[in-house]
Amino acid sequence: MISRNLRHFRLILAVADLGSLTRASEVCHVSQPAVTQAISKIEREAGGAIFERTRNGFFLTPRGEVLAARFRRAFELLDPALADVSPRLRLTVTHAQLQALIAVREAENFTLAARQLGLAQPTVHRAITQIEEEAGRKLFERASFGIVPTRACQTLAQVARLALYEFDQAEADLAEFEGREVGRIVIGAMPLSRSVLLPQALAQFRALRPLLNVRVIDGPYELLLSGLRRGEIDLLVGALRDPAPIGDVVQEVLFDDRLALLSGRSHPLAGRHDLTLPELARYPWIVPPKGTPTRQQFDALFSEAGVGAPASILESGSILLMREMLGLSDHLGCISRQQAKAEIEKGLVAALDFATHLPARPIGLTLRSNWEPTGAQRLLLDLLRGAVPAEAA
Repeated sequence: MISRNLRHFRLILAVADLGSLTRASEVCHVSQPAVTQAISKIEREAGGAIFERTRNGFFLTPRGEVLAARFRRAFELLDPALADVSPRLRLTVTHAQLQALIAVREAENFTLAARQLGLAQPTVHRAITQIEEEAGRKLFERASFGIVPTRACQTLAQVARLALYEFDQAEADLAEFEGREVGRIVIGAMPLSRSVLLPQALAQFRALRPLLNVRVIDGPYELLLSGLRRGEIDLLVGALRDPAPIGDVVQEVLFDDRLALLSGRSHPLAGRHDLTLPELARYPWIVPPKGTPTRQQFDALFSEAGVGAPASILESGSILLMREMLGLSDHLGCISRQQAKAEIEKGLVAALDFATHLPARPIGLTLRSNWEPTGAQRLLLDLLRGAVPAEAA
């Protein structure tokens, strides 16, 4: 593990940019021995030399280039937000203080933040006080239900989280030089991806990277998107939004999917070829929640034809719940065709013979626009791109 000493990281970048210990010490206003000690410490922790010493100066090794690139990305995010609060913070703020700021901002309570960090409450309170004293301004305001971050604090905490994420990514990048597996990959999985894309890609990934920690999170799209933007989630897999939800994420289409209208095998409508929308509207339905692409298309199916929507709606995006409900009742279901493919082929549900004429839904990846994946993350992305169903390619 590399000690999270932000001053040392800045010294590394100064030497990399200037190619000289002497010039770096002058620019950073520290002694030359202090620069030397910082380099030596980081090289020990990084597992090898990060600079090649020559008569013409100091030059980054491949290991150093990886490290410096991550440091630079982190400070390009962090420094403007620090300067907006106070120019002094760029020189004084520490990794521990930023961790405390992020935790208190999210918990809006010092005790809960301390518990999350595994620290004593006075330690966290002191870290926030030190930042505020350097900044000469309050970052939190007291309210009846806790403490509320100011707008400047919210911005700083957001970019600080992404900057600290870059330091974690640096650890994973360095581990590649020794063939070690360090770090983790967090995937936000929407319903379709959990049954179509992820199983194949993760099985192949596990065969190549058996020890790397991988976590798959499901939940409402809005929560997954928020986690992605904060750096808590590395990538989202599933239905894309049109237009893209916000400017700091990018979407990559992997394939197009269409909807399937389903029933139980013994349903009165199963096997018929003369179905009409008014007839379909008379039955109760199981459909994904409002706001999802599938639900938008389901609602459009009736509204565009001038037919009243079904009166009885049960909201769920679970194919398992839908399958069981269709078998136990006269409900109909609407869900991704790819997601229902296995249930249809096994005869567990019946696909209704009704042409919806709805446009295909794009399925793919949602990533932070400025994200730089590690080697392991790039491998998983490539495997996901190769896991596209043959009939959808």
